[in-house]
Amino acid sequence: MDSALIATSAVPTTVLNGTSGNLEQGEHVCSHGASDGGDQKSFHSPVSGPEEEEEITSPRDLDNGDIWQHSSGSGDASSPAPPASSASSGFSDDDSLHCDVGHGMSLEQFVESVRSRGRVGLVQDYAEIRARSPDGSFNHARLRANLPKNRYTDVLCYDDCRVLLSQIDGDPCSDYINANFVDGYKQKNAFISTQGPLSKTACDFWRMVWEQQVLVVVMTTRVVERGRTKCAQYWEPEEGGAATYGTFKVTTASVEEHTDYIVTSLKLTNLKTDERREVSHHQFTSWPDYGVPHSALAMLDFLDRVRQQQSKMVTALGDTWAGHPRGPPIVVHCSAGIGRTGTFCTLDICISRLEDVGTVDVRGTVERIRSQRAYSIQVPDQYVFCHLALIEYALSKQLIPHVDLAGFDNLVEDESE
Repeated sequence: MDSALIATSAVPTTVLNGTSGNLEQGEHVCSHGASDGGDQKSFHSPVSGPEEEEEITSPRDLDNGDIWQHSSGSGDASSPAPPASSASSGFSDDDSLHCDVGHGMSLEQFVESVRSRGRVGLVQDYAEIRARSPDGSFNHARLRANLPKNRYTDVLCYDDCRVLLSQIDGDPCSDYINANFVDGYKQKNAFISTQGPLSKTACDFWRMVWEQQVLVVVMTTRVVERGRTKCAQYWEPEEGGAATYGTFKVTTASVEEHTDYIVTSLKLTNLKTDERREVSHHQFTSWPDYGVPHSALAMLDFLDRVRQQQSKMVTALGDTWAGHPRGPPIVVHCSAGIGRTGTFCTLDICISRLEDVGTVDVRGTVERIRSQRAYSIQVPDQYVFCHLALIEYALSKQLIPHVDLAGFDNLVEDESE
């Protein structure tokens, strides 16, 4: 990403932001079905206002080729068959929910729409999206044995596109993790959107990474924000550190610190087979405690770095990789796996489409993502951020001339009730 070009963006920065145990160190034990009340909480506790990032609607709205491991049965006749992973053969680009099907706007139309409608128009769009209740079921997430594995009691994963783990000792509930496959642009199952691991689900997280042959993990939160734990420390942040999670050992080979993100090279070892793999961990550290970033510059640079790393690692696999040319799913998580996670996926999909066919469809993209990961894009500011970030991207690539968004926020004062 050319940071110099982005820095010349005419998008005003103010526009982007609206108003335990006795374990030895490094050892972790995963619990299947055991409650850990200290970790679990509801996501719809009272919020302070529109700047509160993690807020969702009320609980009433929640009615190397051969290593892919899926359970063939869960002991529950109602269990869906495991979704095929991105590495599976038989998928075409058209199998993705995100393809150019004639909908969307040209870049010029998109910019004019954002400029003329202002923040209030985009917020109204988002309200319509949010008003639609999830149309899938959450039966597996609500099983008694699986409830403690959900970080938040009201952020569950759809049954039909959930990531299934291999079963352990015939336990039908050991295949559960709060994670969903999400399509990318012309790529089925390009992402795995998941919650930030709990201390008791870190083993399951690394099992998922192993079984889905994940190369890149994207983390868009800090471990602790505003004095609250957002995610367990599921890897050792210091170079040379190592920790064991169930049957996997995770060793930190190197740490690269940048202004807005940290790239950590991890060595993942399967202690049962002694097989080793490399996983690249990308943590975005510049998301503010409240609202959204003032500028999309840092996030666009981060997204570009993630794309480059995924491509580099897929290329390094050579002929041992027989799946989609863009590789296995990229794991993306924040705390609940819907807000910043949905924002990241939306930007990647929209930019990929813009690069491919020159059209944009943010609303349709968000609606399709939400059909696979419920509640993705949690608040209006994140929805607005996606629109303005695309304009910054277009300016950085000189796809459009200067854009005047003066008055973008003033429209809220003029038109809001």
